[in-house]
Amino acid sequence: MNSDKLPPHDIDAEEAVIGSLLIDGSAIYKVTGLLQQADFYSERNSLIYQACVSLYERNEAINQITLAQELAYKERLDTCGGAAYLSHLIAICPTSLDIEDYAQIVYRLSLMRRLITAADKIAAIGYKADPDVDTSLDKAEDALYQLRHGQSPRDFVHIRHVLEQYFESVAATTETTKGPLPYVLSSFTGLDELLGGFHRSDLVVIAGRPSHGKTSLGLNISRNAAVDYGACVAFFSLEMSREEVVLRLLSSESEINSRRIRFDLLNEAEEKKVMTATGRLSEAPIYIDDSPLIRVVEMRSKARRLYYERGLDLIVVDYLQLMQEDRRQDNRVLELGYICRSLKALARELNVPVIAISQLSRAIEWRASHKPQLSDLRESGNIEQDADVVIFVSREELYTGEEEWRALHEGENYPPPAEVIIAKHRNGPIGEIQLHFRRSLARFENIGREEPSLL
Repeated sequence: MNSDKLPPHDIDAEEAVIGSLLIDGSAIYKVTGLLQQADFYSERNSLIYQACVSLYERNEAINQITLAQELAYKERLDTCGGAAYLSHLIAICPTSLDIEDYAQIVYRLSLMRRLITAADKIAAIGYKADPDVDTSLDKAEDALYQLRHGQSPRDFVHIRHVLEQYFESVAATTETTKGPLPYVLSSFTGLDELLGGFHRSDLVVIAGRPSHGKTSLGLNISRNAAVDYGACVAFFSLEMSREEVVLRLLSSESEINSRRIRFDLLNEAEEKKVMTATGRLSEAPIYIDDSPLIRVVEMRSKARRLYYERGLDLIVVDYLQLMQEDRRQDNRVLELGYICRSLKALARELNVPVIAISQLSRAIEWRASHKPQLSDLRESGNIEQDADVVIFVSREELYTGEEEWRALHEGENYPPPAEVIIAKHRNGPIGEIQLHFRRSLARFENIGREEPSLL
């Protein structure tokens, strides 16, 4: 390697990004999902961009005056060239309309610098000449894997593009623009009657223990809202890849076990069902983002962009405990409290319902009735405080074996219906409904015309 060469960078592109923000501060949502402070080569440009992000996180305007005050407060204004440099950035910016193009240049060159760093690490591993060749190769592969893993920021992908890998013959469909829905229905009769649908600006928490079906319920609601009512849904999957999410939706829609679809074990009749389900889902306005450990500011930017570009009716986050705060704290309770408040603020800002899926603590397993309580919400009382609606998913048969359950419930069918409990409803009644859960399809279904029971 030639050490005399400067790492790849483009100061003009960096200055154009910041100049664009000074001209049009509202454009920051277009780049926060792509750029981070470390992507800027120039130290002063890096500090100025971070100050812009700080203003954005506090919902404050971004312009020359507010940015100068922010930098002065942090005692960095002189380091960054003072007000004169901010004026220079505005003067040399060709146009703020191309901010995404400038950001792509900055990000690409940042990636090249990280590639050089990874190469230096691999060279150091080689010079060390460790007798354990396998260990050396593992370290070298890990350096490249970490680079590739973060190479392309994950973003929304329409469900159609993921489905196409299963069936390339699915034709592209044209989406029509419609006005926002006044509220979002789930197609679960009792739930819609109790809640009156999911209302705009509400934060809804769906909670349960592992394997009780909370993610399935979130996916079912997303599917029903999009397919049955045409709602535009943003699904943030922090736990599963977008391929896994789509496979579960496809299995539920076609009523065919996902294993048979995954391993191509379909007979002719099943292939027709899957093709029909593929066409139906391809037309649904469902957008999936599977970024792991997504930060609040990234989620907000992506949701805002989808809101402006497509119109947005529902946001689903799976799941809450995997989200990261923008400023890492040692106290996880405080961190989760910040995340909950941010999701509530996002629901109000975009005027859409936000459904956040959450884990319940183990305390429920030691309780005789196994009935979920608000105190079981894991890691934070802030979830209960900030949520407008809290829904628990409970399946009694998972706490007992089949024989024990039959002994306690003589004459009843096994497995019993799943209980969906509305434990908190800020603007209406609480109560519970029963839904049939088809485990092989990870799908909830209505049971006849059963009335919800009020608590």
